[in-house]
Amino acid sequence: MRSTIALTLTATLLASAAPLSAETLRWARSGDALTLDPHAQNEGPTHTIRHQMYEPLIIRDVSGAFEAALATDWAPKADNPNVWVFNLREGVTFHDGAAFTAEDVVFSFERAKQPNSDMKELIGSITEVRAVDDYTVEIETDGPNPILPSNLTNLFIMDKDWTEANNTVDVQDFEGGEITYATTNANGTGPYVLTSREPDVKTVMTRNDGYWGIDQFPMEVSEIVYTPIQNAATRVAAMLSGEVDFLQDMPVQDLERVDAVDGLVVKQAPQNRVIFFGMNQGADDIEADNIDGANPLADVRVRKAMSMAINRDAIRQVVMRGQSEPAGMIAPPFVNGWTAEMDAESSTDIDAAKALLADAGYADGFSIRLDCPNDRYVNDEAICQAAVGMLGQIGVTVNLDAKPKAQHFPLITDGQTDFYMLGWGVPTYDSEYVFNFLVHSRESDIGTWNGTGFSNADLDAKIKSLASNTDLDARNADIADIWRVVQDEQLYIPIHHQVLNWGMSEKVGIEVDPEDQPKVKYFTMN
Repeated sequence: MRSTIALTLTATLLASAAPLSAETLRWARSGDALTLDPHAQNEGPTHTIRHQMYEPLIIRDVSGAFEAALATDWAPKADNPNVWVFNLREGVTFHDGAAFTAEDVVFSFERAKQPNSDMKELIGSITEVRAVDDYTVEIETDGPNPILPSNLTNLFIMDKDWTEANNTVDVQDFEGGEITYATTNANGTGPYVLTSREPDVKTVMTRNDGYWGIDQFPMEVSEIVYTPIQNAATRVAAMLSGEVDFLQDMPVQDLERVDAVDGLVVKQAPQNRVIFFGMNQGADDIEADNIDGANPLADVRVRKAMSMAINRDAIRQVVMRGQSEPAGMIAPPFVNGWTAEMDAESSTDIDAAKALLADAGYADGFSIRLDCPNDRYVNDEAICQAAVGMLGQIGVTVNLDAKPKAQHFPLITDGQTDFYMLGWGVPTYDSEYVFNFLVHSRESDIGTWNGTGFSNADLDAKIKSLASNTDLDARNADIADIWRVVQDEQLYIPIHHQVLNWGMSEKVGIEVDPEDQPKVKYFTMN
């Protein structure tokens, strides 16, 4: 087969090539990639690992600006505003030596639109992807889509032949617990090749010395050893002992301690991510409470009371040690549609919250379960623990159930939780991304992370219209209208905007990426 012959040729070429510098990057963070299947999960740490091995058409650099990846340039077609033309990079090969062509792009987009794909909301406006020739692709959308490129920065391209040969054309059913060849194996065009994969234990990647960008990027890391370490104290101990060179998810209580050590550095930046709680308002009755035959979360007064019970300043000062910014909306300041006025709308008022609960018929309060991850966001379980005490002040008794993200996230996407923590980054830097996943009514191809049960047909239509509205002033007015509904209905309880802290050895050179998605090809090793 083509892949087998190409693999032999590639191995011969690499063996005869002049060796590059040999530097191992020992990298750790709190959790692992959920899967290596490029389209199964739209989750930050999962994308981060994939970005080392797979590539999209376009990426964002460390400043957030677009950078050419597998596409060298892109633009709307001159005679048809519904079509974007992408010119592809020539001479690129997959890790097995197979040539990258437009056929692989068409295949990957079609795969990413499958029901099990967690990427389908990003490309919902696409009606057809077609190969004009081996290195030109046209993407047609349902009406002009001025922000289409923003939706493609995590849409990874797979080798069609490899995927078919390994019986993994269908996207992994992650929520159903399915394991496929693509979940633990990879064959991308990226700067690093998968050497070994032990989920939740260790992933090793080696430099792809045949990478198309070998001379365009530093590429000073020859081997990546990635180790998920859930326990915060253990992560810091690994950094202090020299077992780890680069650490994401730095515990906020240890920042000064690590930064004070000779040879270690802590770098900080605001993150493009908001942490919040979701509430199931759509069900007539819910299982996680002690109220029979009713759903207290269905009453907006209850949702507002619960938000007013959360003391975000206390969480910032005590739990986060100053490493967060209180939030009043579930969009970060990076995002088109964010406003300082809406982001200041959350306030703490215990007396007013109790009065709202009484007006809603819950003067004696109620009990409910809070589902929380313990290995995804900075101090996630500690934030949930703080919220338990705060909600108790207004008579809402919260039973906390914290578990790893691999078990937590399916509760949301499968509709099995009534009160839950979630964090949301916005790689498109536009509110449409938030609305498509978190506000639109849950359907097979949109609203898949909307665990609130909220559904509004008029709002759904307005959300869908954003993809093709080229009048940016009118579009922004629609975005503002949608946010007003989200705020007034208290769909979510915003907590805070995360602040990123990366710890690293002085020998590691990299700046903090607001997406929290370091791409090792940019790293320098001193």
